[in-house]
Amino acid sequence: MVVPAYNEEERLPRTLARLHEYYSQQGYPYDVTVVSDGSHDGTGEVVRQFAQGHDCFRLIEYQPNRGKGYAVRTGMLAATGDLVLFCDADLATPQEETEKLLAHMHEGADVAIGSRPLAESRLEKRQPLYREMLGRAFNKAVQMMAIRGIDDTQCGFKMFTRKAAQDVFRRCKLDGFSFDFEALIIARDLGYRIDEVPIRWSHQEGSKVVLLRDGPRMLRDLFRIRVAGKRKRLEVRG
Repeated sequence: MVVPAYNEEERLPRTLARLHEYYSQQGYPYDVTVVSDGSHDGTGEVVRQFAQGHDCFRLIEYQPNRGKGYAVRTGMLAATGDLVLFCDADLATPQEETEKLLAHMHEGADVAIGSRPLAESRLEKRQPLYREMLGRAFNKAVQMMAIRGIDDTQCGFKMFTRKAAQDVFRRCKLDGFSFDFEALIIARDLGYRIDEVPIRWSHQEGSKVVLLRDGPRMLRDLFRIRVAGKRKRLEVRG
């Protein structure tokens, strides 16, 4: 598992404890890599202290802050497990939902993604209405311009086979919040099977996404990815 983190010293103690509590009770091996994305609080120290008593946890950290896409890419490419999941530090999608994604992977999916708009999903605490409406509008734009048939590209709960993770993230180039749809576009370009999975989800305060700042950037990135064409998208990073 990969957990990107930027200034998450307050959330991480509870998150790390819950991840350990849950995954240590499952019948499969696991490890958790927290990627501190240029944090300037105690994020790294929190992870280091926890990892001292828990061998399955490790920290990757660097300076300066590069963006969530860079952090996820760093963690995904460093992962060694057969299946690699990334999730947000706020656990908006609870870790129990891992089993739903695993079921799809065992049935042949290369990528399984949590999806909030599906009828079977359960939104226990919804986002403010304006954020939800803007999110839906953005996903419509993604479908129209790039990835038809996927209702939610931005949910921070996605699982890849290790092969798919390596193939996809070696080609990803966006460091910011646009990385989600970039990764899915590349996965589709490569012919990987992508399954959307209904999940439980609960809005958490403290999102790092600033709509007035990041929304236009993401639309710009979407346009650039679309016009770049498949050949350019599939170039491996230098």
